[in-house]
Amino acid sequence: MPNNPKEKYASIHYSDYLQLDKLLDAQQPRSGEYGEEAHDEMLFIIIHQVYELWFKQINHELKSLAALFREDHVRERNLLVVVQRMDRVIEILKLLVQQIQVLETLTPLDFLEFRHLLFPASGFQSFQFREFENLLGLREKDRYIYKPNERYLNEFTKERQHELETIEESHISVFESIERWLERTPFLHMEGFDFIAEYSKSVHQMLDKEYRAIENTDYLTHKQKAMRLEMLGNTNTYFANVLDPKKHQALIEEGKMRLSYKATVAALFIQLYRDEPILQLPYRLLNKLTDIDELVTTWRYRHAQMVLRMLGKKIGTGGSSGYEYLRGTAEKNQVFRDFHNISTLLIPRSAVPPLPDDIKQNLSFYYSTVHG
Repeated sequence: MPNNPKEKYASIHYSDYLQLDKLLDAQQPRSGEYGEEAHDEMLFIIIHQVYELWFKQINHELKSLAALFREDHVRERNLLVVVQRMDRVIEILKLLVQQIQVLETLTPLDFLEFRHLLFPASGFQSFQFREFENLLGLREKDRYIYKPNERYLNEFTKERQHELETIEESHISVFESIERWLERTPFLHMEGFDFIAEYSKSVHQMLDKEYRAIENTDYLTHKQKAMRLEMLGNTNTYFANVLDPKKHQALIEEGKMRLSYKATVAALFIQLYRDEPILQLPYRLLNKLTDIDELVTTWRYRHAQMVLRMLGKKIGTGGSSGYEYLRGTAEKNQVFRDFHNISTLLIPRSAVPPLPDDIKQNLSFYYSTVHG
């Protein structure tokens, strides 16, 4: 710390502030050490260094969210900060997807000029990306693996392994923080309004109406009617399973769901009554989760397609199956799938049970003035 308080306001040069000498000296193509430098290795290094810088910023944001959700009561002001920081993460993820287009200017033949110098370096060894996955809420047991009994932790030192395990064991991930917040919301127990009972009544009325419409229409063949009735039956089964606490818990134990019953009901309530003023911010927050999941999945898929284009069926430098492994992570390593599935439970606005006046007032910016 400066001895003189005024020194902390002393001027600083742009280059010194950003430590550009250190930053711009960090690109050292290996091909130059073994003969003629491969021109495109510089691009390859810079792209991946930029990825790591963005991972650092994303993780900085996600760690701050864990701190905001640590309180028993998440204040409205904090909720706005959460949404703003999620917006930032989303914009960075969009950049990560776009960066693949820059990397694809590297042709397969040019990549082969230096690929043999990368072994056994691999994206598997990116600690910050694994930290990012854990901070979102990807559990080890849910991960797609490329070898039987293979642990993603094996790529790291004992200290790094401990850091990653601590994130999962301390339950500070975005998924778990949002789940606990939803479970604490007051929408599960409202005096004078049984949300689940009223909602279930509306669902049955909606399904009965759709059954009759399918059976009575003259525009569908018998086969088409049977197919649509079967689809409607599957939807009905989904409603029954998710909205029955015991069946819901059974789905969790089978690994088909993760989000708790209480959190699912609260998320559904927010989605259905999102037009109420106090619920608009929570609604935006839940949408950010699915945006993040979609962008991470898009990035994984684009990465897999890029690898297929560059390497075909070659084994990855880290020993994985390359394209097959990356495609598997895009399909399996989704964190917020249960929040996507809330859409299955939605019903038309016209069928949403009306709220009692007192509850509607509590969900609005309602003021009363008492005159003496």
